[in-house]
Amino acid sequence: MYDYGLSTLEQYSLTVLSTARTRGALLCRTEEGLFILKEFKGTEKKLRKQQELLETLAEAGCRVDAYFANKEGNLVSRDKDGIPYTLQHWYEGRECDTRSEEDILRSVCTLAQMHTFMKLPLVEDYMEPSLEDIYQRHNQELRKIRKFIRKKGASCSFEKLYLATVEAYLEKGDRALALLKESEYPLLRQKAMEEGCVCHGEYNQHNVLMVRKKTAVTSFEHWGFDIQMADLYRFMRKILEKYNWDVRLGMEMLHTYHKIKEISPGEWQNLRIRFLYPEKYWKLANYYYSHNKAWISEKNTQKLRNLTGQKTAWENFESKCFGNYPF
Repeated sequence: MYDYGLSTLEQYSLTVLSTARTRGALLCRTEEGLFILKEFKGTEKKLRKQQELLETLAEAGCRVDAYFANKEGNLVSRDKDGIPYTLQHWYEGRECDTRSEEDILRSVCTLAQMHTFMKLPLVEDYMEPSLEDIYQRHNQELRKIRKFIRKKGASCSFEKLYLATVEAYLEKGDRALALLKESEYPLLRQKAMEEGCVCHGEYNQHNVLMVRKKTAVTSFEHWGFDIQMADLYRFMRKILEKYNWDVRLGMEMLHTYHKIKEISPGEWQNLRIRFLYPEKYWKLANYYYSHNKAWISEKNTQKLRNLTGQKTAWENFESKCFGNYPF
């Protein structure tokens, strides 16, 4: 019988009181505190660097899901079937509530605090791709999908809506790429690499836990070396899509971050360019193209409708929110 890693707990110097399954993992209550046991799917080389990052953050007072080594000092333990698992510190709390402005701003505050300490000696294998290369590729993919639909003929609502809207979004994508090439982006990227700046890589409401008056951050598996504005942009975009690109909330989030970790003029410009790029539009198009095109889900079509319905608010956000530096 599959034991979900239970047999690996014998390899740790812990007194386990109880266990419970949760979201593909095992929550372990022990005399030494709360831990979570998860199947490990990464590389141990990157895991060791991740642990180095987490220990740095923990020493700075940040609540993170640092790994707990087994009796042999290893971060990875294998069960009786040879399946690898890791054990991490965990927290009794709830996810950031995107309906709560207080939770949102606390999450931004936590991100700024963490970014202050998120630095490691550079390892080129873990550098994030150039944003210029990403935008160039995404724009080409939008054109490729347009050509594909035109050639075969638009036969469903998604394809018809895509052809009706793609030109305007491509114009935005081309403008963002042109502005990026003219900006200080190469210097920002070089500076981030020299200083060993690290991004969480997947900082969103699901990975921020509200623990009483404190916060804890989990799931650093997608960390990498990059300009840290990438983290702030990702978190803000996901929140602002839910708020129809509310300029006031966007400014509050930027101000909250800036009070703790100053946003330089170059970073401000980089954020503005990121918000100008139609990333969500590309994601929906890419999902369509890489999945079964014989059956397009109504859910994906509705997402595209919602996105295009927010187009004016999205465009206004970029111009109004980033019109002046710093605030």
